[in-house]
Amino acid sequence: MERKKKNVFKSMLKTKELGILFILIILSILVEIANPIFLTYSNIMDVLRNTSYTLIIALGMTFVLIARGLDLSVGSILALSGLISAAAMFYFHLPIFAAVLLGLLCGALFGFFNALFIVKLKIPPMIATLGSLYMARGLVLVLTKGSPIYPLPDAFSQFGKGYVLGIPYIVLVAAVLALVGHVVLKHTTFGRKVYAIGGNPETAKFAGIDVNRITFSVYLLCSTLAALSGILTAARMGSGQPSVGDGTEMTVITAVIIGGVSLNGGAGTILGTVLGTVLMSVLSSGMNLVGVSAYWQKFVMGLIIIVAVGFDQYQRSQRKAA
Repeated sequence: MERKKKNVFKSMLKTKELGILFILIILSILVEIANPIFLTYSNIMDVLRNTSYTLIIALGMTFVLIARGLDLSVGSILALSGLISAAAMFYFHLPIFAAVLLGLLCGALFGFFNALFIVKLKIPPMIATLGSLYMARGLVLVLTKGSPIYPLPDAFSQFGKGYVLGIPYIVLVAAVLALVGHVVLKHTTFGRKVYAIGGNPETAKFAGIDVNRITFSVYLLCSTLAALSGILTAARMGSGQPSVGDGTEMTVITAVIIGGVSLNGGAGTILGTVLGTVLMSVLSSGMNLVGVSAYWQKFVMGLIIIVAVGFDQYQRSQRKAA
């Protein structure tokens, strides 16, 4: 019985999630030593709030990457969807619900076209979504001429700024979505199909899985969640800002890879994505508090991307060798 307990504990220690959690704890302690304000309640809530906007998109990206896809358009979709909702309220005085629905529809539409290009036209995901990135960003500039859209209704802004029992709304929304994402990915037929497609699309086809339908689903999910994050960002700022989301796609992909999702598909968990996203946010907040230059922060983030992808490739080669 004791040996069995030891084996369970040993296997737990090997999981990526525990490794990320350990790094997260050590990093938090180091930042707290450097600047005692880090672990105050208000700063923790700020870190969690900032994490939540990225996490909402990262949840969708997790499904895409596990299914052996890639979506580079999420940052531009975030900006465009937030602006669509803002414009609907500011220029056309639509109700908040209708404006939010329009923003989500915009995101879903881009997800549909991404999947269409990839599934029907056989365009590689990186190229298809890179094209969408520029298309969406171009529409942002055409619609706004580079100027923000404001003011927005106070009731809408409350979604981005409000609290429940001292916890920001956005944190609760992200937590619920993460829980739902975990259940779907780990405990439903859809989730098992996503893993199967990421493991080997050809084998999945022979097993009777509709690969095209699942591919459409994950891209729709990812872009719709990016749109939701954009709408909530507009709510927090009280305006539709054309500059938001620039570079968000790389932050999201890095967080997901750090969380253990493989670029080669077929591996990853929602818990890992949550921890990877929190780790990225803590690192960014910590560098700000310690006074690291914004230029060096870019360097560090770039280095993290290379290390994360390199580690993923190393693990893949080890599995092949085994």
